[in-house]
Amino acid sequence: MRYFSTRDKTISISSSEAIIQGISKDGGLFVPETIPKIDNLMELTKMDYRKLGYFIMSKFFTDFEPTLLKEAIKDAYGQKFSLKDIVSVEKVQDRYLLELFHGPTYAFKDMALSILPRLLRIALKINDIDKEIVILTATSGDTGKAALEGFANVEGIKIVVFFPEKGVSQIQKLQMITQEGENTFVVGIDGNFDDAQNGVKRIFNDREFKEILDRYGYILSSANSINIGRLVPQIVYYFYGYLDLLKQGELEDGEKINIVVPTGNFGNILAAYYGKKMGLPVNKLICASNENNVLTDFINTGVYDRRRELKLTSSPSMDILISSNLERLLFYILNEDDIAVKDKMERLNKNGFYKIENINLEDFYGDFSTEDEVAKTIKDVFVHYNYLMDPHTAVAYNVYDKYKLKTKDNTKTIIASTASPFKFGKKIADLIGLNTLGKDEFQILKELGDKTGIKVPEGISSLKDKAIKHNNYCSKKEMKAMLKKFLKVGEIYD
Repeated sequence: MRYFSTRDKTISISSSEAIIQGISKDGGLFVPETIPKIDNLMELTKMDYRKLGYFIMSKFFTDFEPTLLKEAIKDAYGQKFSLKDIVSVEKVQDRYLLELFHGPTYAFKDMALSILPRLLRIALKINDIDKEIVILTATSGDTGKAALEGFANVEGIKIVVFFPEKGVSQIQKLQMITQEGENTFVVGIDGNFDDAQNGVKRIFNDREFKEILDRYGYILSSANSINIGRLVPQIVYYFYGYLDLLKQGELEDGEKINIVVPTGNFGNILAAYYGKKMGLPVNKLICASNENNVLTDFINTGVYDRRRELKLTSSPSMDILISSNLERLLFYILNEDDIAVKDKMERLNKNGFYKIENINLEDFYGDFSTEDEVAKTIKDVFVHYNYLMDPHTAVAYNVYDKYKLKTKDNTKTIIASTASPFKFGKKIADLIGLNTLGKDEFQILKELGDKTGIKVPEGISSLKDKAIKHNNYCSKKEMKAMLKKFLKVGEIYD
């Protein structure tokens, strides 16, 4: 299996090389030359999560020695997950919630970022690279901590995370700035997630700086979903959710489902799209946005327009106006025309928008939820169904309500449930009627646990006593300077 750049198909590399590079040298994203097909789903119902993970990942990572890939998967999906089955499918009302937050940082990002460090280490050996990898990542909340958790104290790798200082929840911030590990570096920026993401992309595209890093023995890579090593493991849980419903007798073999995904950067729903292309019986991929509804507009009009003010919402991981992974979907809907993709991305960078004429997005449905709708959904679902969800999952839940009302489609539906509600304690507590006035975050979490009968995750409650390890802050223009400081590469570069 070879991987092309979305902007230049003459760039063709192996899966291990794509994982190391993260992003192509021309700024494009790597896509597989073909998408493997899976025919007999019933056969897969005999597999647990780890075996299914190997079955799917081995089709994409073909230059990985099978024994090493199996070992990496076994290590990744082990004791750090609180569920033996890794994920859970819970029926609420008439829909199935695919709970993806039972990993070490209580967010769906754990599903891929637990395996990525192991894939990267194998990839370095395959390519006989003895330089130190610098993982450079922008986060809107959950990717940062999951990446830090995965890469902390991994020999031969350093990890640097930039996050919007005022654009994440208090718990998300504490998870990152208390991170231990000599190889970790966390920086809050004066800006939003798009500023952080654009700053990281500028560093990746700075050839002069990368040459300096090379002389110091460093190679840049990414833990964001632009890295194909992040994206492919996410395909697994959509297959697992479908297969679990088959085993429960909730679905018949070949019966189609809808999949609803709350998404900002488009990676999580893109993984579901890959699943459909591989043979997962999917009717509609329902793209759920918050008030930063740039993806909703694109799906419904063919116009991608980031020229709007970014809104800070209760679902910060979706507070994004530049959805990087959409570039991969463009590659497919533009019939794999790399020149056309490059043109659209240059227009987005220069003008702030682009348009696809006669767009065909029949696989997708797009809608968004307002903050009021999110709040009402969290409250109503808890009151009527005794199920507590976080704001991102509530966005998806509400969008699905709208979809059903509009289309009258009764196809059975899986909703990606992406984070523990305890990562957003004050917001959730307020909505279900707790008095939070004058109480700190951890008192609120305790009362929320008492009220709902759900145990506060240890990894969240223990943050109260953890020392702050990272007290770094910069403007969006100073991101490269902060990276130079951490890596101690300023002497030559200046």
